[in-house]
Amino acid sequence: MLAADAMLRSSRFGFEIPGFRRIRRPKGAGGVRLGFKPRSATQEPSTQGRKADSLRWIACFRDPVAKGKKLESESVRGGEDLWDAASAAQQGSFPEHLVVMVNGLVGSAEDWRFAAEQFVKKLPDKVIVHRSECNSSRLTFDGVDLMGERLAQEVMSVVKRRTGIRKISFVAHSLGGLVARYAIGRLYEPMTSKDSSLGTEDHKDEGMCMLGRIAGLEPMNFITFASPHLGSRGHKQLPFLCGLPFLERRASETAHLIVGRTGKHLFLTDKDDGKPPLLLRMVDDCDDIKFRSALGCFKRRVAYANANFDHMVGWSTSSIRCQRELPKHHLLVDDQKYPHIVYVDKGDKINNHNEASTVVEAPKDEIEEEMIRGLTQVPWERVDVSFQKSRQRYIAHNTIQVKSYWLNSDGVDVIFHMIDNFLI
Repeated sequence: MLAADAMLRSSRFGFEIPGFRRIRRPKGAGGVRLGFKPRSATQEPSTQGRKADSLRWIACFRDPVAKGKKLESESVRGGEDLWDAASAAQQGSFPEHLVVMVNGLVGSAEDWRFAAEQFVKKLPDKVIVHRSECNSSRLTFDGVDLMGERLAQEVMSVVKRRTGIRKISFVAHSLGGLVARYAIGRLYEPMTSKDSSLGTEDHKDEGMCMLGRIAGLEPMNFITFASPHLGSRGHKQLPFLCGLPFLERRASETAHLIVGRTGKHLFLTDKDDGKPPLLLRMVDDCDDIKFRSALGCFKRRVAYANANFDHMVGWSTSSIRCQRELPKHHLLVDDQKYPHIVYVDKGDKINNHNEASTVVEAPKDEIEEEMIRGLTQVPWERVDVSFQKSRQRYIAHNTIQVKSYWLNSDGVDVIFHMIDNFLI
């Protein structure tokens, strides 16, 4: 029975059992319509038939969103470049817009594979995607500053190699958002009067002026997914600790034993040379690194945040809001096109979130308040995401970026939302 049952299930995937052929029975014959009988020698399937069956079997496990476009990839030191080969050949050059994708804690370039492919397929003649891997695996324990320095060097090497690039954007997940913020501070170049006179017609039409460049390029989008912008200490910023104060205190005291200097930075316990915590310094311009100016020169800054079921990064820290500023549940809406996008704040005004505040205010944290004030000196778009009705809700932290399509496929609409609203 087990063998017969296995063969019956196998037939549904479109391949044949050697030595048998599939038959159909009338509905009244025992209620089973599919069956098998021995195949005669003259009925042996042709080579083309076997090949077609094999292709149908493989197709069952192929990304259903993928298209038949020819994508070209090039593995380089520190990551991989991905672009549309046909569009590049037709234009005789690479696209002008570089999208740098940055992984999170203990991650790698592989984490952004799905999103990178969708980017190139939807914008084939517009973007070339670079998936960074200079900070992968245990290298993510080295601290935000050291990782940021490595990322900055990697971006500069890509820019030098791709001489036709004119624009740059960053897309980062989790810890990668902090690393990218550090890197752009290092890559920031203030706009000179000569540069301002060379602004594009688009800028003139929009009444906008560029405030600076990143790695010598025009900064466009800075996008983070579930990134702990305010760190991971207290106020349920590390949700798997259940908001219990004694567990949060213990975590802040021992994090460096698990994830090295990165733990100190996330829990704001670093005091290098008597300086304030790194994340606090990163909300403003320092003497040597212009963190706020670098953020401000991007045309868009977007924070995607999990409103629930993200056990690694809290809603408040990933959306750069106090607990009292988080949207009420009755304000969350359903979107037919993007079913997991439940709230969008376009960030038209700075610090304009009070109308969505909750009734009960959480205790104020002075350092947290200072970080929020610093980061919101430039406007942010907030996109709140909820996988509450998804079977993948308990792995929301990875689902929001579709780290693995077959484990995190419910996050596809979030990726498409990002691409559809991407500023080219």
